Amino acid sequence: MRSEDGPALIPVIFKSRIFRKQIAAAFLIWAGALGGLSLYWMHASARALRENIGDRLRLETNLLVGELTSGPNEPLETWAKRAGARADAHVTVIAPNGAVLADSQLDPSRVENQATQPEVQAAFAGRATAIERQSGMSGADFYFFAAPTRYRGLPGYVLRLAIPRRVLAETATPGHRSIWLAALLTGIAALFVWGLLQARLAVRIERLKDFSASLTDPLVSIQALREPQSEDELALLSVSLNRASSQMHNLVERFSAESSRSEAILSSMVEGVLAVDMELRVTFSNASFLRAVGASGPVPDRLPLLQLVREPALVELLTHVLVNGESARERIELFSPEGRSFEVEAAPLVTRSQRGAIAILHDVTELERLERVRRDFVANVSHELRTPLTAIQGYAETLLDGALEDEENNRKFLKTIKAHAIRLNNISSDLLTLSELESKQPAIRTETVSVREALAAAVRAVEPTAALHHVQITSEGDDFNVLADRIRLEQALINLLDNGVKFNHAGGTVRAETKLSGEDDVQIGVSDDGIGIPSQDLPRIFERFYRVDKARSREAGGTGLGLAIVKHIVERMNGRVEVQSQLGKGSTFTIHLRHAS
Repeated sequence: MRSEDGPALIPVIFKSRIFRKQIAAAFLIWAGALGGLSLYWMHASARALRENIGDRLRLETNLLVGELTSGPNEPLETWAKRAGARADAHVTVIAPNGAVLADSQLDPSRVENQATQPEVQAAFAGRATAIERQSGMSGADFYFFAAPTRYRGLPGYVLRLAIPRRVLAETATPGHRSIWLAALLTGIAALFVWGLLQARLAVRIERLKDFSASLTDPLVSIQALREPQSEDELALLSVSLNRASSQMHNLVERFSAESSRSEAILSSMVEGVLAVDMELRVTFSNASFLRAVGASGPVPDRLPLLQLVREPALVELLTHVLVNGESARERIELFSPEGRSFEVEAAPLVTRSQRGAIAILHDVTELERLERVRRDFVANVSHELRTPLTAIQGYAETLLDGALEDEENNRKFLKTIKAHAIRLNNISSDLLTLSELESKQPAIRTETVSVREALAAAVRAVEPTAALHHVQITSEGDDFNVLADRIRLEQALINLLDNGVKFNHAGGTVRAETKLSGEDDVQIGVSDDGIGIPSQDLPRIFERFYRVDKARSREAGGTGLGLAIVKHIVERMNGRVEVQSQLGKGSTFTIHLRHAS
Protein backbone atom coordinates (compact mmCIF):
# COMPACT_ATOMS: atom_id res chain seq x y z
CA MET A 1 0.00 0.00 0.00
CA ARG A 2 1.31 3.47 -0.96
CA SER A 3 0.24 7.04 -0.17
CA GLU A 4 -0.55 9.83 -2.62
CA ASP A 5 3.14 10.83 -2.80
CA GLY A 6 4.36 7.31 -3.17
CA PRO A 7 5.97 6.26 0.17
CA ALA A 8 4.97 2.93 1.67
CA LEU A 9 2.34 3.42 4.34
CA ILE A 10 3.08 0.56 6.70
CA PRO A 11 6.58 1.78 7.78
CA VAL A 12 5.27 5.35 8.17
CA ILE A 13 2.36 4.17 10.29
CA PHE A 14 4.55 2.29 12.72
CA LYS A 15 7.01 5.22 12.91
CA SER A 16 4.18 7.49 14.09
CA ARG A 17 4.10 8.01 17.85
CA ILE A 18 0.38 8.81 17.72
CA PHE A 19 -0.23 5.54 15.90
CA ARG A 20 1.87 3.63 18.43
CA LYS A 21 0.01 5.24 21.32
CA GLN A 22 -3.35 4.50 19.72
CA ILE A 23 -2.46 0.90 18.97
CA ALA A 24 -1.09 0.52 22.48
CA ALA A 25 -4.32 1.94 23.91
CA ALA A 26 -6.40 -0.34 21.66
CA PHE A 27 -4.28 -3.31 22.63
CA LEU A 28 -4.64 -2.49 26.33
CA ILE A 29 -8.42 -2.14 25.98
CA TRP A 30 -8.61 -5.36 24.01
CA ALA A 31 -6.32 -7.20 26.42
CA GLY A 32 -8.18 -5.76 29.40
CA ALA A 33 -11.54 -6.82 28.02
CA LEU A 34 -10.21 -10.27 27.15
CA GLY A 35 -8.53 -10.61 30.51
CA GLY A 36 -11.62 -9.48 32.36
CA LEU A 37 -13.81 -11.87 30.42
CA SER A 38 -11.34 -14.69 30.96
CA LEU A 39 -11.06 -13.97 34.68
CA TYR A 40 -14.83 -13.81 35.00
CA TRP A 41 -15.25 -17.06 33.07
CA MET A 42 -12.48 -18.74 35.07
CA HIS A 43 -13.99 -17.57 38.33
CA ALA A 44 -17.48 -18.68 37.35
CA SER A 45 -16.32 -22.03 36.00
CA ALA A 46 -14.07 -22.62 39.00
CA ARG A 47 -16.92 -21.82 41.34
CA ALA A 48 -19.23 -24.19 39.44
CA LEU A 49 -16.59 -26.91 39.48
CA ARG A 50 -15.98 -26.39 43.20
CA GLU A 51 -19.70 -26.69 43.86
CA ASN A 52 -19.87 -29.79 41.65
CA ILE A 53 -16.84 -31.35 43.33
CA GLY A 54 -18.22 -30.49 46.77
CA ASP A 55 -21.58 -32.05 45.97
CA ARG A 56 -19.92 -35.17 44.56
CA LEU A 57 -17.63 -35.50 47.58
CA ARG A 58 -20.55 -35.02 49.95
CA LEU A 59 -22.62 -37.68 48.09
CA GLU A 60 -19.74 -40.15 47.92
CA THR A 61 -18.93 -39.56 51.59
CA ASN A 62 -22.52 -40.23 52.65
CA LEU A 63 -22.54 -43.52 50.71
CA LEU A 64 -19.23 -44.63 52.16
CA VAL A 65 -20.17 -43.59 55.72
CA GLY A 66 -23.06 -46.04 55.52
CA GLU A 67 -20.74 -48.87 54.51
CA LEU A 68 -18.20 -47.99 57.16
CA THR A 69 -20.78 -47.74 59.93
CA SER A 70 -22.14 -51.24 59.32
CA GLY A 71 -18.59 -52.54 59.10
CA PRO A 72 -17.17 -53.91 55.83
CA ASN A 73 -16.70 -57.66 55.52
CA GLU A 74 -13.13 -57.21 54.33
CA PRO A 75 -10.00 -55.67 55.83
CA LEU A 76 -10.33 -51.93 56.26
CA GLU A 77 -7.30 -51.20 54.07
CA THR A 78 -8.78 -53.25 51.20
CA TRP A 79 -12.11 -51.52 51.62
CA ALA A 80 -10.44 -48.08 51.50
CA LYS A 81 -8.67 -48.88 48.22
CA ARG A 82 -11.89 -50.14 46.61
CA ALA A 83 -13.85 -47.15 47.95
CA GLY A 84 -11.24 -44.75 46.52
CA ALA A 85 -11.49 -46.43 43.11
CA ARG A 86 -15.30 -46.25 43.11
CA ALA A 87 -15.39 -42.61 44.23
CA ASP A 88 -12.41 -41.58 42.08
CA ALA A 89 -10.98 -39.85 45.16
CA HIS A 90 -8.36 -40.21 47.87
CA VAL A 91 -10.13 -41.99 50.78
CA THR A 92 -8.76 -41.89 54.34
CA VAL A 93 -10.19 -43.43 57.56
CA ILE A 94 -9.03 -41.63 60.71
CA ALA A 95 -9.28 -42.99 64.26
CA PRO A 96 -10.52 -40.86 67.20
CA ASN A 97 -6.94 -40.09 68.20
CA GLY A 98 -6.09 -38.75 64.71
CA ALA A 99 -4.14 -41.82 63.55
CA VAL A 100 -4.76 -42.98 59.98
CA LEU A 101 -6.32 -46.49 60.02
CA ALA A 102 -6.60 -46.91 56.27
CA ASP A 103 -5.74 -44.91 53.13
CA SER A 104 -6.57 -45.65 49.51
CA GLN A 105 -3.22 -44.35 48.17
CA LEU A 106 -0.70 -44.24 51.03
CA ASP A 107 0.72 -46.61 53.63
CA PRO A 108 -1.14 -45.71 56.88
CA SER A 109 1.99 -46.32 58.96
CA ARG A 110 3.84 -43.59 57.06
CA VAL A 111 1.09 -40.96 57.29
CA GLU A 112 1.44 -38.48 60.14
CA ASN A 113 -1.31 -37.93 62.69
CA GLN A 114 -4.19 -35.92 61.20
CA ALA A 115 -5.77 -34.65 64.41
CA THR A 116 -4.49 -31.07 63.79
CA GLN A 117 -5.95 -30.71 60.28
CA PRO A 118 -8.85 -28.22 60.24
CA GLU A 119 -11.34 -30.48 58.42
CA VAL A 120 -10.56 -33.39 60.80
CA GLN A 121 -11.02 -31.18 63.85
CA ALA A 122 -14.39 -30.01 62.52
CA ALA A 123 -15.43 -33.64 61.90
CA PHE A 124 -14.39 -34.61 65.45
CA ALA A 125 -16.71 -31.77 66.58
CA GLY A 126 -19.58 -33.41 64.68
CA ARG A 127 -19.63 -31.18 61.57
CA ALA A 128 -19.16 -32.42 58.01
CA THR A 129 -16.71 -29.89 56.51
CA ALA A 130 -15.32 -29.12 53.04
CA ILE A 131 -12.02 -27.20 52.82
CA GLU A 132 -9.36 -26.35 50.23
CA ARG A 133 -5.72 -26.45 51.41
CA GLN A 134 -2.22 -27.74 50.72
CA SER A 135 -1.41 -31.34 51.56
CA GLY A 136 1.36 -31.73 54.13
CA MET A 137 2.64 -34.93 52.49
CA SER A 138 2.79 -34.01 48.78
CA GLY A 139 2.67 -30.22 48.95
CA ALA A 140 -0.10 -30.13 46.29
CA ASP A 141 -3.44 -28.35 46.70
CA PHE A 142 -6.49 -30.58 47.44
CA TYR A 143 -10.21 -30.29 48.03
CA PHE A 144 -10.96 -32.14 51.29
CA PHE A 145 -14.33 -33.29 52.63
CA ALA A 146 -14.41 -34.87 56.10
CA ALA A 147 -17.45 -36.27 57.95
CA PRO A 148 -17.89 -37.92 61.37
CA THR A 149 -18.70 -41.64 61.19
CA ARG A 150 -18.95 -44.85 63.18
CA TYR A 151 -16.81 -47.86 62.55
CA ARG A 152 -18.45 -51.14 63.48
CA GLY A 153 -20.80 -49.28 65.79
CA LEU A 154 -18.11 -47.27 67.59
CA PRO A 155 -18.32 -43.43 67.35
CA GLY A 156 -15.50 -40.83 66.99
CA TYR A 157 -14.11 -41.90 63.62
CA VAL A 158 -13.67 -39.64 60.57
CA LEU A 159 -14.02 -40.47 56.90
CA ARG A 160 -12.21 -38.04 54.59
CA LEU A 161 -12.27 -37.78 50.79
CA ALA A 162 -9.83 -35.62 48.78
CA ILE A 163 -9.54 -34.60 45.11
CA PRO A 164 -6.48 -32.76 43.68
CA ARG A 165 -7.06 -29.17 42.66
CA ARG A 166 -5.43 -29.82 39.27
CA VAL A 167 -8.70 -31.45 38.27
CA LEU A 168 -10.23 -27.97 38.12
CA ALA A 169 -7.38 -26.64 35.92
CA GLU A 170 -7.52 -29.63 33.58
CA THR A 171 -11.25 -29.16 33.19
CA ALA A 172 -11.07 -25.39 32.57
CA THR A 173 -8.05 -25.30 30.20
CA PRO A 174 -9.86 -26.24 26.95
CA GLY A 175 -12.45 -23.48 27.50
CA HIS A 176 -9.76 -20.89 28.16
CA ARG A 177 -7.92 -21.76 24.98
CA SER A 178 -11.06 -21.37 22.93
CA ILE A 179 -11.80 -17.94 24.36
CA TRP A 180 -8.24 -16.68 23.84
CA LEU A 181 -8.09 -17.98 20.27
CA ALA A 182 -11.39 -16.33 19.34
CA ALA A 183 -10.38 -13.02 20.92
CA LEU A 184 -6.97 -13.10 19.19
CA LEU A 185 -8.46 -13.65 15.76
CA THR A 186 -11.06 -10.93 16.32
CA GLY A 187 -8.44 -8.45 17.56
CA ILE A 188 -6.13 -9.06 14.59
CA ALA A 189 -8.95 -8.47 12.15
CA ALA A 190 -10.01 -5.25 13.94
CA LEU A 191 -6.47 -3.91 14.06
CA PHE A 192 -5.98 -4.58 10.37
CA VAL A 193 -9.11 -2.66 9.41
CA TRP A 194 -8.26 0.19 11.80
CA GLY A 195 -4.70 0.40 10.42
CA LEU A 196 -5.98 0.89 6.89
CA LEU A 197 -8.17 3.78 8.07
CA GLN A 198 -5.31 5.44 9.97
CA ALA A 199 -2.70 5.10 7.20
CA ARG A 200 -3.38 8.37 5.39
CA LEU A 201 -3.71 10.31 8.66
CA ALA A 202 -0.40 8.93 9.93
CA VAL A 203 1.44 10.03 6.79
CA ARG A 204 0.10 13.59 7.05
CA ILE A 205 0.90 13.85 10.74
CA GLU A 206 4.44 12.61 10.11
CA ARG A 207 4.87 15.29 7.43
CA LEU A 208 3.62 18.01 9.82
CA LYS A 209 5.93 16.78 12.55
CA ASP A 210 9.01 16.91 10.34
CA PHE A 211 8.09 20.37 9.11
CA SER A 212 7.51 21.80 12.61
CA ALA A 213 10.82 20.33 13.82
CA SER A 214 12.66 22.14 11.04
CA LEU A 215 11.24 25.52 12.10
CA THR A 216 13.65 25.88 15.05
CA ASP A 217 16.72 24.46 13.30
CA PRO A 218 18.75 27.32 11.76
CA LEU A 219 20.76 24.84 9.68
CA VAL A 220 17.71 23.56 7.76
CA SER A 221 16.29 25.63 4.92
CA ILE A 222 12.51 25.98 5.19
CA GLN A 223 10.42 24.78 2.26
CA ALA A 224 6.69 25.21 1.89
CA LEU A 225 4.61 22.39 3.36
CA ARG A 226 2.46 20.68 0.73
CA GLU A 227 -0.87 19.23 1.74
CA PRO A 228 -3.65 17.65 -0.36
CA GLN A 229 -6.59 19.88 -1.22
CA SER A 230 -8.98 19.47 1.70
CA GLU A 231 -10.75 21.54 4.34
CA ASP A 232 -9.95 19.50 7.43
CA GLU A 233 -8.04 20.73 10.48
CA LEU A 234 -4.67 19.36 9.34
CA ALA A 235 -4.88 21.26 6.05
CA LEU A 236 -5.65 24.54 7.87
CA LEU A 237 -2.76 23.90 10.25
CA SER A 238 -0.42 23.40 7.26
CA VAL A 239 -1.43 26.77 5.83
CA SER A 240 -0.73 28.52 9.16
CA LEU A 241 2.65 26.86 9.52
CA ASN A 242 3.65 27.90 6.01
CA ARG A 243 2.84 31.52 6.79
CA ALA A 244 4.80 31.60 10.06
CA SER A 245 7.77 29.44 9.09
CA SER A 246 9.95 32.09 7.42
CA GLN A 247 9.49 34.75 10.08
CA MET A 248 9.91 32.27 12.91
CA HIS A 249 13.11 30.92 11.45
CA ASN A 250 14.64 34.42 11.33
CA LEU A 251 13.56 35.22 14.87
CA VAL A 252 14.88 31.96 16.25
CA GLU A 253 18.22 32.45 14.53
CA ARG A 254 18.65 35.98 15.85
CA PHE A 255 17.50 35.09 19.35
CA SER A 256 19.76 32.04 19.52
CA ALA A 257 22.84 34.04 18.52
CA GLU A 258 22.05 36.87 20.95
CA SER A 259 21.26 34.49 23.78
CA SER A 260 24.46 32.51 23.30
CA ARG A 261 26.54 35.68 23.21
CA SER A 262 24.93 37.13 26.34
CA GLU A 263 25.17 33.82 28.20
CA ALA A 264 28.87 33.50 27.42
CA ILE A 265 29.62 37.08 28.49
CA LEU A 266 27.69 36.89 31.76
CA SER A 267 28.97 33.44 32.68
CA SER A 268 32.61 34.42 32.18
CA MET A 269 32.41 37.62 34.22
CA VAL A 270 34.50 37.84 37.37
CA GLU A 271 31.73 39.91 38.99
CA GLY A 272 28.70 38.11 40.33
CA VAL A 273 25.55 38.57 38.23
CA LEU A 274 22.01 37.96 39.51
CA ALA A 275 18.69 38.50 37.72
CA VAL A 276 15.27 38.20 39.38
CA ASP A 277 11.66 38.67 38.32
CA MET A 278 8.93 40.73 40.00
CA GLU A 279 8.38 37.96 42.58
CA LEU A 280 12.09 37.88 43.50
CA ARG A 281 12.59 34.53 41.79
CA VAL A 282 16.03 33.87 40.29
CA THR A 283 16.01 33.91 36.49
CA PHE A 284 19.81 33.94 36.04
CA SER A 285 22.93 33.66 38.18
CA ASN A 286 26.49 33.11 37.05
CA ALA A 287 29.18 31.02 38.71
CA SER A 288 30.80 34.03 40.40
CA PHE A 289 27.57 34.91 42.20
CA LEU A 290 27.05 31.31 43.33
CA ARG A 291 30.58 31.25 44.76
CA ALA A 292 29.94 34.54 46.55
CA VAL A 293 26.82 33.21 48.33
CA GLY A 294 28.34 29.78 48.98
CA ALA A 295 25.95 27.87 46.71
CA SER A 296 26.99 24.75 44.81
CA GLY A 297 25.63 23.30 41.58
CA PRO A 298 23.16 24.83 39.14
CA VAL A 299 20.26 26.84 40.54
CA PRO A 300 16.76 25.49 39.75
CA ASP A 301 14.73 27.71 37.44
CA ARG A 302 12.54 30.30 39.21
CA LEU A 303 14.06 29.52 42.62
CA PRO A 304 12.95 32.06 45.30
CA LEU A 305 15.84 34.39 46.12
CA LEU A 306 15.45 33.84 49.87
CA GLN A 307 16.17 30.14 49.38
CA LEU A 308 19.47 30.99 47.68
CA VAL A 309 20.75 33.88 49.82
CA ARG A 310 19.35 35.21 53.10
CA GLU A 311 20.98 38.64 53.09
CA PRO A 312 18.29 41.23 54.00
CA ALA A 313 20.29 44.13 52.51
CA LEU A 314 20.44 42.48 49.08
CA VAL A 315 16.72 41.61 49.16
CA GLU A 316 15.84 45.17 50.20
CA LEU A 317 18.02 46.64 47.45
CA LEU A 318 16.38 44.53 44.73
CA THR A 319 12.92 45.24 46.15
CA HIS A 320 13.64 48.97 46.02
CA VAL A 321 14.69 48.70 42.36
CA LEU A 322 11.58 46.65 41.46
CA VAL A 323 9.18 49.04 43.22
CA ASN A 324 10.70 52.35 42.16
CA GLY A 325 12.13 51.33 38.81
CA GLU A 326 15.38 53.18 39.58
CA SER A 327 18.99 52.01 39.72
CA ALA A 328 20.64 51.80 43.13
CA ARG A 329 24.06 51.07 44.61
CA GLU A 330 24.98 49.80 48.04
CA ARG A 331 27.89 48.13 49.81
CA ILE A 332 26.81 44.80 51.30
CA GLU A 333 28.63 42.23 53.38
CA LEU A 334 27.35 38.76 52.51
CA PHE A 335 27.21 36.20 55.28
CA SER A 336 30.12 33.77 54.88
CA PRO A 337 33.03 32.47 56.99
CA GLU A 338 35.33 35.00 55.28
CA GLY A 339 32.87 37.89 55.67
CA ARG A 340 33.29 39.16 52.11
CA SER A 341 32.10 42.64 51.11
CA PHE A 342 30.56 43.56 47.77
CA GLU A 343 29.71 46.77 45.97
CA VAL A 344 26.28 45.95 44.51
CA GLU A 345 24.86 47.84 41.55
CA ALA A 346 21.21 47.01 40.82
CA ALA A 347 19.11 48.20 37.88
CA PRO A 348 15.63 47.50 36.47
CA LEU A 349 15.38 44.75 33.85
CA VAL A 350 12.32 45.28 31.64
CA THR A 351 11.15 43.04 28.81
CA ARG A 352 7.90 42.89 26.85
CA SER A 353 6.57 40.02 28.90
CA GLN A 354 7.74 40.89 32.40
CA ARG A 355 9.71 43.19 34.67
CA GLY A 356 12.61 42.31 36.89
CA ALA A 357 15.93 43.49 38.22
CA ILE A 358 19.59 42.70 37.67
CA ALA A 359 22.41 43.07 40.21
CA ILE A 360 26.16 43.16 39.61
CA LEU A 361 28.34 42.27 42.62
CA HIS A 362 31.87 43.67 42.70
CA ASP A 363 34.04 41.97 45.33
CA VAL A 364 35.74 44.74 47.33
CA THR A 365 36.85 42.57 50.26
CA GLU A 366 40.52 42.71 49.36
CA LEU A 367 40.35 46.44 48.68
CA GLU A 368 38.78 47.03 52.09
CA ARG A 369 41.39 44.85 53.77
CA LEU A 370 44.26 46.65 52.05
CA GLU A 371 42.76 50.02 52.90
CA ARG A 372 42.34 48.97 56.54
CA VAL A 373 45.91 47.65 56.67
CA ARG A 374 47.19 50.87 55.14
CA ARG A 375 45.30 53.05 57.62
CA ASP A 376 46.39 50.94 60.59
CA PHE A 377 49.98 50.88 59.42
CA VAL A 378 50.13 54.64 58.89
CA ALA A 379 48.46 55.27 62.25
CA ASN A 380 50.75 52.83 64.09
CA VAL A 381 53.93 54.06 62.45
CA SER A 382 52.96 57.68 63.08
CA HIS A 383 52.20 56.89 66.70
CA GLU A 384 55.44 54.97 67.22
CA LEU A 385 57.59 57.68 65.59
CA ARG A 386 55.88 60.61 67.27
CA THR A 387 57.17 59.86 70.79
CA PRO A 388 60.92 59.61 70.02
CA LEU A 389 60.77 62.45 67.49
CA THR A 390 58.96 64.67 69.97
CA ALA A 391 61.53 63.81 72.65
CA ILE A 392 64.48 64.45 70.31
CA GLN A 393 62.97 67.77 69.19
CA GLY A 394 62.22 68.84 72.75
CA TYR A 395 65.66 68.05 74.13
CA ALA A 396 67.38 69.57 71.09
CA GLU A 397 65.42 72.81 71.53
CA THR A 398 66.26 72.79 75.24
CA LEU A 399 69.94 72.45 74.46
CA LEU A 400 69.77 75.23 71.86
CA ASP A 401 67.95 77.48 74.31
CA GLY A 402 70.89 77.41 76.71
CA ALA A 403 71.02 74.00 78.30
CA LEU A 404 74.06 73.21 76.18
CA GLU A 405 76.18 75.20 78.67
CA ASP A 406 74.55 73.39 81.60
CA GLU A 407 77.32 70.91 82.37
CA GLU A 408 75.17 69.13 84.92
CA ASN A 409 72.30 68.22 82.52
CA ASN A 410 73.56 68.57 78.98
CA ARG A 411 75.06 65.07 78.84
CA LYS A 412 71.82 63.60 80.24
CA PHE A 413 69.87 65.42 77.51
CA LEU A 414 72.23 64.11 74.83
CA LYS A 415 71.97 60.55 76.19
CA THR A 416 68.18 60.82 76.00
CA ILE A 417 68.41 62.07 72.39
CA LYS A 418 70.74 59.18 71.59
CA ALA A 419 68.39 56.60 73.21
CA HIS A 420 65.42 57.85 71.17
CA ALA A 421 67.55 57.91 68.02
CA ILE A 422 68.49 54.28 68.71
CA ARG A 423 64.82 53.48 69.15
CA LEU A 424 64.00 55.14 65.81
CA ASN A 425 66.78 53.12 64.21
CA ASN A 426 65.38 49.90 65.75
CA ILE A 427 61.89 50.69 64.48
CA SER A 428 63.27 51.39 61.01
CA SER A 429 65.31 48.17 61.04
CA ASP A 430 62.35 46.08 62.21
CA LEU A 431 60.09 47.65 59.59
CA LEU A 432 62.58 46.81 56.86
CA THR A 433 62.87 43.23 58.16
CA LEU A 434 59.10 42.82 58.31
CA SER A 435 58.68 44.31 54.84
CA GLU A 436 61.28 41.90 53.48
CA LEU A 437 59.55 38.92 55.11
CA GLU A 438 56.10 39.93 53.87
CA SER A 439 57.31 40.50 50.32
CA LYS A 440 58.94 37.03 50.36
CA GLN A 441 61.93 38.47 48.56
CA PRO A 442 64.51 37.12 48.74
CA ALA A 443 63.21 33.62 49.38
CA ILE A 444 64.30 31.95 52.61
CA ARG A 445 66.81 29.20 51.89
CA THR A 446 66.22 26.29 54.23
CA GLU A 447 69.05 24.05 55.37
CA THR A 448 69.67 21.53 58.09
CA VAL A 449 70.13 23.56 61.27
CA SER A 450 71.01 22.33 64.76
CA VAL A 451 68.40 23.65 67.19
CA ARG A 452 70.88 23.53 70.10
CA GLU A 453 73.43 25.65 68.21
CA ALA A 454 70.83 28.21 67.11
CA LEU A 455 69.44 28.42 70.64
CA ALA A 456 72.93 28.80 72.15
CA ALA A 457 73.72 31.68 69.78
CA ALA A 458 70.45 33.40 70.70
CA VAL A 459 71.12 32.95 74.43
CA ARG A 460 74.62 34.49 74.06
CA ALA A 461 73.08 37.50 72.30
CA VAL A 462 70.50 38.11 75.04
CA GLU A 463 72.68 37.34 78.09
CA PRO A 464 73.93 40.95 78.53
CA THR A 465 70.36 42.24 78.66
CA ALA A 466 69.39 39.40 81.02
CA ALA A 467 72.25 40.24 83.36
CA LEU A 468 71.20 43.89 83.33
CA HIS A 469 67.66 42.90 84.37
CA HIS A 470 68.87 40.24 86.83
CA VAL A 471 67.07 37.47 84.90
CA GLN A 472 68.52 33.98 84.48
CA ILE A 473 68.30 32.09 81.13
CA THR A 474 68.34 28.27 81.12
CA SER A 475 68.36 25.84 78.21
CA GLU A 476 67.51 22.13 78.26
CA GLY A 477 66.44 19.34 75.98
CA ASP A 478 67.99 17.19 73.28
CA ASP A 479 69.50 18.46 70.08
CA PHE A 480 67.48 18.12 66.86
CA ASN A 481 68.06 19.11 63.28
CA VAL A 482 65.36 21.16 61.56
CA LEU A 483 64.85 22.54 58.07
CA ALA A 484 65.25 26.30 58.57
CA ASP A 485 67.26 29.42 57.79
CA ARG A 486 69.92 29.64 60.52
CA ILE A 487 70.09 33.46 60.72
CA ARG A 488 66.31 33.92 60.65
CA LEU A 489 65.77 31.18 63.24
CA GLU A 490 68.32 32.80 65.55
CA GLN A 491 66.57 36.16 65.04
CA ALA A 492 63.20 34.67 66.01
CA LEU A 493 64.68 33.02 69.12
CA ILE A 494 66.45 36.25 70.11
CA ASN A 495 63.15 38.15 69.91
CA LEU A 496 61.36 35.57 72.10
CA LEU A 497 64.18 35.42 74.67
CA ASP A 498 64.45 39.21 74.71
CA ASN A 499 60.71 39.54 75.39
CA GLY A 500 60.98 36.95 78.18
CA VAL A 501 63.74 38.99 79.80
CA LYS A 502 62.21 42.47 79.39
CA PHE A 503 58.75 41.49 80.63
CA ASN A 504 60.05 39.60 83.66
CA HIS A 505 60.83 40.62 87.20
CA ALA A 506 64.21 40.83 88.92
CA GLY A 507 65.33 37.35 89.88
CA GLY A 508 63.07 35.76 87.26
CA THR A 509 63.90 32.94 84.89
CA VAL A 510 63.58 32.41 81.14
CA ARG A 511 63.62 28.73 80.12
CA ALA A 512 64.31 27.39 76.63
CA GLU A 513 63.35 23.77 75.99
CA THR A 514 63.51 21.55 72.89
CA LYS A 515 61.65 18.30 72.32
CA LEU A 516 60.33 16.08 69.54
CA SER A 517 56.57 15.55 69.20
CA GLY A 518 55.51 12.75 66.90
CA GLU A 519 57.83 11.78 64.08
CA ASP A 520 58.75 15.14 62.53
CA ASP A 521 57.51 17.97 64.76
CA VAL A 522 60.36 19.69 66.63
CA GLN A 523 59.11 22.05 69.35
CA ILE A 524 61.23 24.93 70.67
CA GLY A 525 59.60 26.43 73.75
CA VAL A 526 60.55 29.74 75.39
CA SER A 527 58.80 30.31 78.73
CA ASP A 528 59.12 32.86 81.48
CA ASP A 529 57.60 33.56 84.89
CA GLY A 530 57.03 37.24 84.23
CA ILE A 531 53.94 39.45 84.06
CA GLY A 532 51.98 37.24 81.63
CA ILE A 533 49.45 38.26 78.98
CA PRO A 534 45.69 38.82 79.54
CA SER A 535 43.53 36.24 77.74
CA GLN A 536 41.70 38.93 75.71
CA ASP A 537 45.03 40.10 74.25
CA LEU A 538 46.35 36.67 73.20
CA PRO A 539 44.67 36.61 69.71
CA ARG A 540 46.31 39.94 68.77
CA ILE A 541 49.83 39.80 70.17
CA PHE A 542 51.32 38.83 66.77
CA GLU A 543 49.92 41.99 65.13
CA ARG A 544 52.33 44.75 64.20
CA PHE A 545 52.75 47.45 66.90
CA TYR A 546 50.34 45.68 69.25
CA ARG A 547 51.40 45.98 72.88
CA VAL A 548 49.80 44.54 75.99
CA ASP A 549 51.46 47.00 78.41
CA LYS A 550 52.26 50.01 76.21
CA ALA A 551 54.02 52.03 78.91
CA ARG A 552 56.32 49.18 79.98
CA SER A 553 56.98 48.13 76.39
CA ARG A 554 58.24 51.57 75.42
CA GLU A 555 60.19 51.82 78.67
CA ALA A 556 61.90 48.52 77.81
CA GLY A 557 62.74 49.80 74.35
CA GLY A 558 60.44 47.53 72.40
CA THR A 559 59.23 48.45 68.93
CA GLY A 560 56.01 46.39 68.95
CA LEU A 561 57.22 44.45 65.88
CA GLY A 562 59.17 41.60 67.48
CA LEU A 563 56.41 39.01 67.68
CA ALA A 564 55.13 39.93 64.21
CA ILE A 565 58.65 39.25 62.89
CA VAL A 566 58.74 35.91 64.76
CA LYS A 567 55.44 34.85 63.24
CA HIS A 568 56.50 35.75 59.68
CA ILE A 569 59.89 34.04 60.04
CA VAL A 570 58.39 30.78 61.32
CA GLU A 571 55.67 30.73 58.67
CA ARG A 572 58.27 31.38 55.93
CA MET A 573 60.01 28.20 57.17
CA ASN A 574 56.71 26.23 56.90
CA GLY A 575 56.24 26.18 60.66
CA ARG A 576 53.92 27.76 63.18
CA VAL A 577 54.16 29.55 66.51
CA GLU A 578 51.78 29.20 69.49
CA VAL A 579 51.42 31.03 72.78
CA GLN A 580 50.04 30.11 76.19
CA SER A 581 49.95 32.63 79.00
CA GLN A 582 48.37 33.35 82.33
CA LEU A 583 48.31 36.86 83.78
CA GLY A 584 50.85 37.25 86.56
CA LYS A 585 52.33 33.76 86.06
CA GLY A 586 54.27 34.07 82.82
CA SER A 587 54.03 33.07 79.17
CA THR A 588 55.20 30.21 76.95
CA PHE A 589 55.89 30.63 73.22
CA THR A 590 56.33 27.41 71.21
CA ILE A 591 57.84 27.23 67.71
CA HIS A 592 56.96 24.15 65.64
CA LEU A 593 59.37 23.21 62.83
CA ARG A 594 59.76 20.16 60.63
CA HIS A 595 62.38 17.67 61.74
CA ALA A 596 65.21 17.09 59.27
CA SER A 597 65.66 13.31 59.41
